Amino acid sequence: MILARFLGPRVFILVAIVLAAAILVPASNLLLPASHPLHVPSYLVPLFGKYVCYALLALALDLVWGYVGILSLGHGAFFALGGYAMGMYLMRQIGPRGVYGNPILPDFMVFLNWKELPWYWTGFDQFWFACLMVVLVPGLLAFVFGFFAFRSRVTGVYLSIITQAMTYALLLAFFRNDMGFGGNNGLTDFKDILGFPIQAGSTRAGLFAASCVALAIAVLFVGWITRSKLGKLMIAVRDAESRTRFIGWRPEYVKLFAFTVSAVMAGIAGALYVPQVGIINPGEFAPVNSIEVVVWAAVGGRGTLIGPVLGALLVNYGKTVFTAVLPEFWLFMLGGLFVFVTLVLPRGIVGTIDHGFDAFRATRRARAAEKGEAGGQDAVPNPAE
Repeated sequence: MILARFLGPRVFILVAIVLAAAILVPASNLLLPASHPLHVPSYLVPLFGKYVCYALLALALDLVWGYVGILSLGHGAFFALGGYAMGMYLMRQIGPRGVYGNPILPDFMVFLNWKELPWYWTGFDQFWFACLMVVLVPGLLAFVFGFFAFRSRVTGVYLSIITQAMTYALLLAFFRNDMGFGGNNGLTDFKDILGFPIQAGSTRAGLFAASCVALAIAVLFVGWITRSKLGKLMIAVRDAESRTRFIGWRPEYVKLFAFTVSAVMAGIAGALYVPQVGIINPGEFAPVNSIEVVVWAAVGGRGTLIGPVLGALLVNYGKTVFTAVLPEFWLFMLGGLFVFVTLVLPRGIVGTIDHGFDAFRATRRARAAEKGEAGGQDAVPNPAE
């Protein structure tokens, strides 16, 4: 109960919904017959899992944008790096079942006439090592990048531009065949994960459940951070960085912490995303992907914790629907949605609702105070009587 009051009821409602989905969706897919009205088709399970991974990515961006004021246009890079780390593990699990039957080298390396496995692929045959790299690689890149950027006091649009330049540079690097990451085709044709067939229905259901659990833990973790003293300091840095520095705090350290944690969360989202979609390629580094994450957070409401999660789910569901109905107009609709939210709902969906409730409560308190003053004046006796 103490934790519930500390984090707020909305956080626990969101966590409860996510955990309920982690149980109900796999159960509906695996236990109910296809003719049952509540049966979830097998093709929808990885699609829902992809939505959940996107929600985790949007939450990661909200930690730095909504609570610290860092508009990062490069979070797609951290997402892709986590995905590549998991993809390398999945490629090592193929073994001699590949097209060329090489037990060590992935098919694309055999095709490109590689003679031995690059040193940076060593260890990716172990799941624990891949998980370590999923966390370490995005976190280390964010730490090094943030250390120099924040120490130099790069802020605002300039920081946004260099984050996008970072992800574009990685896009160009991973497109090269001699990098050893599959070039333009990327990594695909996965077979197993932890010994389980990756195309099996039970495996896909397990991956969806794991994604939901990861999102629930991330919501609790970010909620704990943002409502702690550190969270109040993060908001102070966002709203008045100069004042925060003048009273003795080091805003660059606060930014560096939030940026690194956010990158790790994005890497985890990418690692969960790859086995569910079955491929990872340099296209995930595309700057437009990072911009889409900003749209999700803006639509849902940045700085609200649950807003980016809601925005990611709504926008990606709309993308799935409209790319099937009106595929040539989807990008125009996405741009129009961002313009509409910016002009009409600048606080996002959740932020607008919160602002409306706050205004309503303030009005009620003002009316109650006026009635109290009026009642007090009536109760004062008239000295002339």
